[in-house]
Amino acid sequence: MLIPIGTDIRTPRLPIGNYALIAVNVLVFVFTDLLGDSFREGLGGWLKAYFALDAARPSLHQYLTYQFLHGGILHLAGNMLFLWIFGNAVCDRMGSGSYVLFYLAGGVFAGFAFTLIADNPMVGASGAIAAVTTAFLALFPRVHITILVWVFFIFTFQVPAMILITFKIILWDNIIAPSFDHTAASNVAYSAHLGGYAFGFGVSLGLLAIRALPRNQFDMVALWSRVGRQHGWPRPRAAVRPIGARPIVVEELDSRPLEAVELTPVEQLREEIAARLADREPQAAVAAYLRLLELDNNQVLSSSQQIEVANHLAQSRRYREAAAAYEAFLGAYPGAGDAAEVRLFVGLICSRYLQQYERSVSHLREALEDLKLDAQRTLAEVELRQAEARILGHDSGDN
Repeated sequence: MLIPIGTDIRTPRLPIGNYALIAVNVLVFVFTDLLGDSFREGLGGWLKAYFALDAARPSLHQYLTYQFLHGGILHLAGNMLFLWIFGNAVCDRMGSGSYVLFYLAGGVFAGFAFTLIADNPMVGASGAIAAVTTAFLALFPRVHITILVWVFFIFTFQVPAMILITFKIILWDNIIAPSFDHTAASNVAYSAHLGGYAFGFGVSLGLLAIRALPRNQFDMVALWSRVGRQHGWPRPRAAVRPIGARPIVVEELDSRPLEAVELTPVEQLREEIAARLADREPQAAVAAYLRLLELDNNQVLSSSQQIEVANHLAQSRRYREAAAAYEAFLGAYPGAGDAAEVRLFVGLICSRYLQQYERSVSHLREALEDLKLDAQRTLAEVELRQAEARILGHDSGDN
């Protein structure tokens, strides 16, 4: 089982609109499904029947109301998990009011897509959340999403949003897998999902293109523009004015340079770090990272970038900054697959180079709980005993 559990994005503002949508979904479920048995069979059952989207005889109000009804606790939990993961960042970019309208519109469009080919009732927020998911793809294609894998054992890894959403969530979950399991497909409104995906991606790209949404150099339009310039794709041509026609001002669709997009100093530095690392200029990336911390000491890069910068700091013997960078990684990505190894390395740095033995002991003890290789465990145990001995030696010396 693959479950997305988080992203690299930290929203600077509270996504109130997304919180409100989650709260309404939960409250409606409590009202219609979790009250007493007599209520569920009576008024609650009638409400669900009346407000569900009946594809055979749809009423206008049902295109909105069906979005807040769910078939069970697992149905609700799965939808709210996806809404939490993808919706917070989209809400922050759009603003709460616009985001709620976008969410509802996505659900309405998904409902219309469902009624075109189905004749049975439908409930659930999946269509609206599908629109939010592809809006996330359009706005943050290069962001990494943390995936929880639960098979015989549990572990996590990260994958770019473009790969996860395009190939796993859209193609596999909604097109390929249903073709193999017709029984499961009959119980899931895949047409509503696909309608929501199309609406969310198309509308978000359009809003980016006309700059109704704030642009930056990490969104899908910017990514396509860079790829186009690298491959020499032709740019749209301006219209030709007929002779004698009134002069008009014509601007190419992509004529405004991306460099003109206003980025905050923090965004500029994060972009510079990514570019320097991609160009294999580690010292320049490290310098930009340290400037980033001067602006905001709470900034953390994507997991791969954070580790790479921390490694270069350690290789440059800037052990104090390296330890802090590794600890920032551990704080932001506690479930990372290599967290134990990172803790071991931080413990070694703190003990051997910084003489901060209590800090070292804390990391080494946590590392020992998860280290698997015997050589690593032995190294951690030896270093832990030495750090503890030094702490005891300092204490006895003070006395």
